[in-house]
Amino acid sequence: MSAHHQLEGHTYQRFDGELNHLHLSLLEMGGLVTDQASEALDSIKHQDLVKARKVCEREHQVDVLEKEIDSRITAILAKRSPLARDLRGLMAFSKAVTDLERIGNEAVRMASISKIIYENEVSNPSSYLLHDVHAMGKVVCNQLKESLNIFDLLDFERAEVLLNNRDELDEEFEVGLRRLTTYVMEDSRNVGHVINIVLVLKSLERIGNLAHNLAEYIVYLVSGEDVRHSESNA
Repeated sequence: MSAHHQLEGHTYQRFDGELNHLHLSLLEMGGLVTDQASEALDSIKHQDLVKARKVCEREHQVDVLEKEIDSRITAILAKRSPLARDLRGLMAFSKAVTDLERIGNEAVRMASISKIIYENEVSNPSSYLLHDVHAMGKVVCNQLKESLNIFDLLDFERAEVLLNNRDELDEEFEVGLRRLTTYVMEDSRNVGHVINIVLVLKSLERIGNLAHNLAEYIVYLVSGEDVRHSESNA
């Protein structure tokens, strides 16, 4: 089986075009939510309230794309009776658009926390407290970008590689929690910042899990195998 697959060669040429158009729209939405996540992390790293507000203001753009793609999927299902891979493609796209919207929500949540930290706090969190946000943020952004590359190319083999490396994210999260717990024990004045930082880490964990979902949908689209909740990807 070739690593790269194209959404062409279906019974209806028009249906080919519709599927490809959906594919491009999903990639556009993926690019937007990836930028949202990156901007939210930058707002925390650089104490940049302008970026944090920008992320919150652009939330509606993600919502508009989600509604447009959902409507087009519904229209295709109403007009046609897709079978086999055609139907798998529509199911994968439908699940993907939901997860991309959730990634956008987590980006807005991180930007909102950034605003809380830097608008209302008398003192800003130290670089030590933010260390794990930066470390985990880098891992998550890389995984998200890779999942979108996989979704772009419909790359079955790269999807499997990403899914086999999901432990990296879990390890980053656990290390971060242990480190933050130590900071609170050393100085209880850190507790307010630590709570906010843990919320950011939880958002990053969710984004990472949603990125892995995108890779799972490609495995399903290409092979027909549903690998969600399987032991190998637990």
